[in-house]
Amino acid sequence: MEVKKIDKYIFKKFILTFIIAILLIIGIVIIFDISEKIEQFVTNQAPLRAIVFDYYVNFVPYFMNMFSPLFVFLTVIFFTSKMAANSEIIAILSSGVSYHRMMVPYLAGAAVIAALSLGLNLFIIPRANRDRVAFENQYVKTRSAYVKDVHYQIAPGQFVYVESFSQWNNTAYRLTLESVENNKLKSKLTCESAIWDSTSGAWTLRQYFIRDYIDGMQDRVRSGPVRDTVIDLDIADFYRNSKTVETLPHRALNQLIATQKMRGDSNVMYAQIEKNNRFSLPFSAFILTIMGVSLSSRKRRGGIGWNIAIGIGLSFSYILFMKFSQMFVYTGSLSATVALWIPNVLFTIVTAVLYKLAPK
Repeated sequence: MEVKKIDKYIFKKFILTFIIAILLIIGIVIIFDISEKIEQFVTNQAPLRAIVFDYYVNFVPYFMNMFSPLFVFLTVIFFTSKMAANSEIIAILSSGVSYHRMMVPYLAGAAVIAALSLGLNLFIIPRANRDRVAFENQYVKTRSAYVKDVHYQIAPGQFVYVESFSQWNNTAYRLTLESVENNKLKSKLTCESAIWDSTSGAWTLRQYFIRDYIDGMQDRVRSGPVRDTVIDLDIADFYRNSKTVETLPHRALNQLIATQKMRGDSNVMYAQIEKNNRFSLPFSAFILTIMGVSLSSRKRRGGIGWNIAIGIGLSFSYILFMKFSQMFVYTGSLSATVALWIPNVLFTIVTAVLYKLAPK
């Protein structure tokens, strides 16, 4: 397919308007964010260098990607409405270019934005989120120093229970470890406390009690004041929360999902939501681009204001629907894959109808 001047013209307008929209909105958001968090920055004595480079430099790609559907839709609505108001769309169609052919540079621009979003999701944003989340935990948000009632299957046939874990001294209290074979309890370890030794990567048990269940009438019992042991439970498991998944690269995220599924960890839903979000969000660039062109390619008597209002409403409804669909994952009604792709499927159907009704 030969690249024409009109293709370059539309593609250039698309990308430039998209970049300008991002810069303007991000600038406004940063100003409001600073005004909201300035008191916390001062109270917690956050260094200026950390505020700029650890937080805001890493905040920009995160925010830009999260609201990319809004930026794409508004961009398409704005410059296409302007072209329609100036009768440029009519001139393009009158010159023999079909409506479908006119969509090619739009789709090319959407492909560039989708590729950028996917690259950010898989490679850039997880690393940026690691520094941003660390900054927020240190200078912005106050988190609980205790984790309570931890139940894990740390390996096939091995189950651990911790009544509470203190992040102040890296100590697990009332730890219980059970080993099961062929649906029979083989051994049970309990201790008053387990202290994490960062140098050896092991746990130091205090006031431990071990019972081995032997076939027959006798059991073997061992106890003591101190014992070092290595189990498949890392200290990072107690620091992991819903924000942690945002900091993991794709391979590490898949490994976490596999581990949490094996353990029966209910928090696996956060990792599954994050994984599906990283792929479903870039795909929305194509849907919202076609929808935006279908809505704004007609010249309206009221000008571009009405088109922009419709664009803002639909783009926010898409983002809201994306967030709302996650509730089905939290309640266990739907899998993360189904719930996170429902908005794309429904908006694809709406887009197909609008595209069919668009004047050609």
